[in-house]
Amino acid sequence: MKLALVNRQVILPESGTESFQCHASTLVRLPCGTLVAAWFAGLREGSEDTAIWLSRYEHNIWTTPQRVAAREGEAHWNPVLFYPSDKLWLFYKVGSDVHVWKTWFIISSDRGFTWSTPAPLVNDDILPRGPVKNKLLLASNGAWIAPGSIESPERWRAFVDRSSDEGKHWNISFVPLEPDNAISGTNVALWDGVKKGMLWECCLENLLRWDGVIQPTLWESSPGHIHMLLRSTRGAIFRSDSIDYGATWSVARATSLPNNNSGIDLVSMPDGTLILALNPVNGNWGKRYPLSLIASQDNGESWL
Repeated sequence: MKLALVNRQVILPESGTESFQCHASTLVRLPCGTLVAAWFAGLREGSEDTAIWLSRYEHNIWTTPQRVAAREGEAHWNPVLFYPSDKLWLFYKVGSDVHVWKTWFIISSDRGFTWSTPAPLVNDDILPRGPVKNKLLLASNGAWIAPGSIESPERWRAFVDRSSDEGKHWNISFVPLEPDNAISGTNVALWDGVKKGMLWECCLENLLRWDGVIQPTLWESSPGHIHMLLRSTRGAIFRSDSIDYGATWSVARATSLPNNNSGIDLVSMPDGTLILALNPVNGNWGKRYPLSLIASQDNGESWL
């Protein structure tokens, strides 16, 4: 399958107060054809001035970005847009760092022009519930399945949060990961962003101490059969599978796809073809370029 670049447009100029550092973009297409994009931006990742920004693609042009979520003195992270039916949801993280951040959300009934008052996704849980970076899956049974993860000071864990009542309540299911199946891959050229302090954590010793998988991306191959690929610290993209709408998951295992401990994302096309965005680079904290698209026509068993 051959992929071709159709169009390229810049939402933000290279200079401007809203583009000191931009990260974790999210994109959704509304039924009317409008594209909505969101991201977080600020002086640097984790700084107190970071906020969630949004732009709409209408009449062949991106609108001037608007700040839609910000709280004085607190860092904002990882927006996730979701349009399940008649309302646009925006999930995002708030907190001084990824070890303590929590998930909040706002809802728009007018294509992102106005938003509800921010609210926590799950009130009575210290865990960062709901989606962590990638889009939710609207499963064939109507459930909302949010790909999430936890980044403790040493161990990274992935999970999904499932809602059967349109986001009112959530049930968490963790993805098992064996501690002794690590793949060597730290002796590589580091991404220059690490050296330049572009991450919220600047200590290389701490960065290399973290181990595990995070930030799943989901697809459903047939009713109830849900799959995920995961970012990892172990030099490869990992995979886990569920046959019960995400209630339980197989032990995450390494695939043949490289991973540089950087984010990935996937879409499933109407014919079942999978398109995966990744950096085809292995090694923990390896370089984050090039950005590539690859395709699979056998449910992720092989890629072209």
